Amino acid sequence: MRVKTNDSRRRRHLRVRKKVRGTAARPRLAVFRSNKHIYAQVIDDVTGHTVASASTMEASVRGDGTGTVTAARAVGERLADRAKTAGVNTVVFDRGGFKYHGRVAAVADGARSAGLEF
Repeated sequence: MRVKTNDSRRRRHLRVRKKVRGTAARPRLAVFRSNKHIYAQVIDDVTGHTVASASTMEASVRGDGTGTVTAARAVGERLADRAKTAGVNTVVFDRGGFKYHGRVAAVADGARSAGLEF
């Protein structure tokens, strides 16, 4: 029986989530990557609330291609600005079961360059 790619990713994500937990002092920066877009959220897992979010679905980011590394970096920078506005300076990174390269790493680099620590 063939295992679907998304099922494997979900299993990897569950393994990551066993260790990565967001608190109010240090929330979780979760990344989801689809073929066309990339989404990122800063989540406080204790209360279950999203503190800040950004994605390539927003009109200001959609101009240049949405499935590119530059768009992912812009999402990371925008997310970091919104998180800092909400009073968050440090986060723990959740790669969502994806490999840490390409667009997922670009979100992290963008967030770091905008001043978010992790």
